[in-house]
Amino acid sequence: MEQLNMLDGQIIPQIGFGTYKLNGMQGAHAIVSALDQGYRLLDTAYNYENEGTVGKAIEMSNVPRDQIIITSKLPGRYQDYDASLTAIRESIYRLGVEYLDLYLIHWPNPKQGKYIEAWQAMIDAQKAGLVKSIGVCNFLPEHIETLEKETGVLPVINQIELHPYFNQREMVKYNASKGIVTQAWSPLGRASNVINDEKITEIADKHNKTIPQVILKWHIQNGVVPIPKSTSVARQFQNIDIFDFYLDSDDLEKIDTLTREDGRRKDQDPAVYEEF
Repeated sequence: MEQLNMLDGQIIPQIGFGTYKLNGMQGAHAIVSALDQGYRLLDTAYNYENEGTVGKAIEMSNVPRDQIIITSKLPGRYQDYDASLTAIRESIYRLGVEYLDLYLIHWPNPKQGKYIEAWQAMIDAQKAGLVKSIGVCNFLPEHIETLEKETGVLPVINQIELHPYFNQREMVKYNASKGIVTQAWSPLGRASNVINDEKITEIADKHNKTIPQVILKWHIQNGVVPIPKSTSVARQFQNIDIFDFYLDSDDLEKIDTLTREDGRRKDQDPAVYEEF
């Protein structure tokens, strides 16, 4: 697994581990298992209500803290400047750590119009050593352009919904043009039929790999960092065991043809969607 360089000089692995809906001791054990398998990027959020679980897993794990990249996210209801700083400190407290490696604005919430205020708070939190790197989720080009214009600071990551049925090719190209790393949430198209798709099945059979392995490799070969989640030890291993094969140009093109204009799983359009 290679490391990707971010705008601020920090590095990030090519694949991470999602923790959404991993709660309590059962969730902690699943996260410890992921760390044992070799994952070093853990993705959580204030609104997942499981930062304590992630922190417990880190405490239980034999992996040193400085080898783990912890991501959390700011909810929409705390985008006021002071509230943003409070939320960051609260996330650090819940996780039981001294700093966050990566902190993201969860959604732009454009109707509220406070994401610039939140971004300034995150810039200041980074200067204070509370956060190493700062980024965003679900931001469109106009939101990113506004951040750059108002503060002069670009996010190092933009985490967006991205899977074969919604490949967001133009958004990925835009992020790359700004030097922003694209992360994919729902990389396997959770709750869709993508993991049963006939075209991807053919590619998986060709390479003697599973469908999720092919999809995750497609992300990585497109320069995207997927963050799959699984409580199964076997699937956790399979999802990270993808560095011994390559998809050829025909494979990549076949998967790209699956994208749909209405491919969002829950119609959460960042231009109008509000998250609290």
